[in-house]
Amino acid sequence: MFDPQSIRADFPLLNRSVRGGKRLVYLDTGATSQKPAAVLEAEKRFYECSNAAVHRGAHEVAEEATEAYEAARGAVAEFVGADFGEIVWAKNATEALNLVAYGFLNATLNHRAGRGDAEARRFVLQPGDEIVVTELEHHANLVPWQELAAKTGATLRWISVTPEGRLAPETFSVINARTRIVAFTHASNVTGAVSPVAEIVRLAAEHGAYTVLDACQSAAHMPVNFRELGVDFAAFSGHKMLAPTGVGALYGRRELLEALPPFLTGGSMVEIVTMEETTFMPPPQRFEAGTQMVAQTVGMHAAVDYLSGLGMQNLAAHEDTLAQQMLDGMADIPGVRVLGPLDATDRLAVVAFDVDGVHPHDVGQVLDDQGVAVRVGHHCAQPVHRAFGVHASTRASAGIYTSADDVEAFLAGLHTVIEFFGVSGR
Repeated sequence: MFDPQSIRADFPLLNRSVRGGKRLVYLDTGATSQKPAAVLEAEKRFYECSNAAVHRGAHEVAEEATEAYEAARGAVAEFVGADFGEIVWAKNATEALNLVAYGFLNATLNHRAGRGDAEARRFVLQPGDEIVVTELEHHANLVPWQELAAKTGATLRWISVTPEGRLAPETFSVINARTRIVAFTHASNVTGAVSPVAEIVRLAAEHGAYTVLDACQSAAHMPVNFRELGVDFAAFSGHKMLAPTGVGALYGRRELLEALPPFLTGGSMVEIVTMEETTFMPPPQRFEAGTQMVAQTVGMHAAVDYLSGLGMQNLAAHEDTLAQQMLDGMADIPGVRVLGPLDATDRLAVVAFDVDGVHPHDVGQVLDDQGVAVRVGHHCAQPVHRAFGVHASTRASAGIYTSADDVEAFLAGLHTVIEFFGVSGR
């Protein structure tokens, strides 16, 4: 039985009190998750017993470190439905997405300079080519594509958002014969809406475009299998899925990673280096230049083991219930406007909202006084806020350790906000 109260006991930070002894109600998991003791212990144990540079030393400790590093890769690959060689370590999803964008840029620049091999030409962009994104994107999956378009002469186009906060199917027609890349979120960090991945992948494939999925919000909250989804690339961050900060991953289909030029160059990703030129290792090492975040990958291994032990289907069902509880409770509060779907169907327990006449920072401060931790601001997603006609919002986001009591505490705090500011509704 999925019991968030017993799960909460596995997370040391959640045992602390805040604001004069109040129980911490942590509803900011969409920004970063808390870490279970198993993850903290795994990272600590690595530093105490096996800390060494990977893929370099011939001594026993270095061998242990390398084995731990690659075992983590295998565990994460299995967790997201990938092959071992299709997972590239990065320090976060932002770096992983930039890795893909700069791979396209480097392929284009190499081609224009008469460099690069025939396999890399598939990534070359020309003026008139188009890159498609959506209005729901986190800046990490928007700004790199803006920059790529500007530097290559490609055109950036986008899928619009509906008033409900979902992708508008009537604007999917922006995916056409000129489209080379379709970059889109699996689940919005503002509206919580889950994208119709199968439909977008089908349209992209019909036109020979590559798909890049931002799976930051989905990977920790629902079963994810990138092979079954059919995407070409996908990025996700460890810190949002119970793992340490400073580690994330890129999934790429093996044949694409083998052709993609590297983003960062230096030690650990080279084969032969002369004073005139360098050859690069095959993936995934080709994309892992320099000293890697070994202890953090060990922590990520422990995180996916913990999540797998609970069962991602169980976790998703639990959070669906929490999402509906939040939405139902907020529907009865005057002056509160949810920015996103009003039911839990194809939706995560990520609920951003606007309180009529009250700045999100003020909402967050009153909730914080009640011991309820939420996110305020534009959540690195200004375009979707603009689509809703607001500059910022308050966001409550649940996790595996969130209980129905936590949601009730949040709703009670929100009633306090309404009373404190005298909100009467629209």
